[in-house]
Amino acid sequence: MRNLYSRAVKFAAMTMTDIARESGHRAGFCDCEYKILGEYIMSELFKVSSNPHIRSRATTNGLMLAVIIALMPAAGFGIYNFGPRAIAVILVTIISTVLTEFLFGLYKCGKNRPQEKETRSGEKSVSGMEQVSLVKTIFEKTTITDLSAVVTGLLLALNLPVTMPLWMAALGGVFAILVVKMLFGGLGQNFMNPALAARCFLLLSFPTAMTAFDCDIYTGATPLAALKAGEQVDTLNMFIGRTAGTIGETSVIALLIGACFLILMGVIDFRIPGSYIGTFILFVIIFGGHGFDPVYLAAQISGGGLMLGAFFMATDYVTRPITIKGQYVFGIFLGLMTGIFRIFGPGAEGVSYAIILGNLLVPLIEKFTKPTAFGYRKGGKHGEK
Repeated sequence: MRNLYSRAVKFAAMTMTDIARESGHRAGFCDCEYKILGEYIMSELFKVSSNPHIRSRATTNGLMLAVIIALMPAAGFGIYNFGPRAIAVILVTIISTVLTEFLFGLYKCGKNRPQEKETRSGEKSVSGMEQVSLVKTIFEKTTITDLSAVVTGLLLALNLPVTMPLWMAALGGVFAILVVKMLFGGLGQNFMNPALAARCFLLLSFPTAMTAFDCDIYTGATPLAALKAGEQVDTLNMFIGRTAGTIGETSVIALLIGACFLILMGVIDFRIPGSYIGTFILFVIIFGGHGFDPVYLAAQISGGGLMLGAFFMATDYVTRPITIKGQYVFGIFLGLMTGIFRIFGPGAEGVSYAIILGNLLVPLIEKFTKPTAFGYRKGGKHGEK
């Protein structure tokens, strides 16, 4: 067997010209060995793919479907809490994101459409095979089936107030997919979370609409704004979700149910959310002016988009660090920035801006937290052992 393997290595080292020139008998192989060797080369040596070479049964649409399922409790409670208007906002954002991604895919396919050929009668037409090839290309290059656009639209809707004009919500969906995602190469190439980038875009473009939380059920400031103004808040209602706010951020219970589902399914882990929330708690204790006040801490944790951001947006595979140390550093940075924005900033919230800034620093974080290869000294030059 070892002799056969050594012959296989020697034979595989030949160029394609040599393989074509040499027959199996001249290379010293019998017919059965040559057949086994050919099958080995075709099945193993000619498999070409980019690194990392990790085998997993997880698929993109499977992961996205798990995220959608995990967001259902928060979305369902938002609909129950704010009424049918929340359904309209959710549907508009999802339709706008999916439609934008589909149209962009059609545009890319249209650039490579087959050329019309002139027939004998002088008419221009495209052959049937070329039309079938074009349709096949459209289905292959259209990425809406991976459900990532649905996740982006759903997350964006959960970050919007229920009174948001529908055309603004649709504009946010277009911005998230077209500007943040597709123009940078599509899924896996975006440098920041599309849903959060769209929320920040809408917040800067339409600040009045994005901070209008008065509706038929709730009036007045959000609990986080009231807390910043020094007023008393009902922590239990904040934990359950019977408060004003965006559609998906109010109920901590619903968000924790979805987060536990993702952790149990192995989609996310507790590194980033744990370091994020833990660092934020320490920052509030030290700089919040209330010391270790459990009621004040519970209100800070339950209010705003901290839980939604920590478990569903900071853990985004594309925009988080891939190194283990980097994920802890990333979570600590988010906790510090959220604390700075909430305690010292003019506004009551800061989760969105903290995560966006963290996304921009991910390449730098990965550079300094890259693990040392086995057999190399830490801090040594490349190739130095």
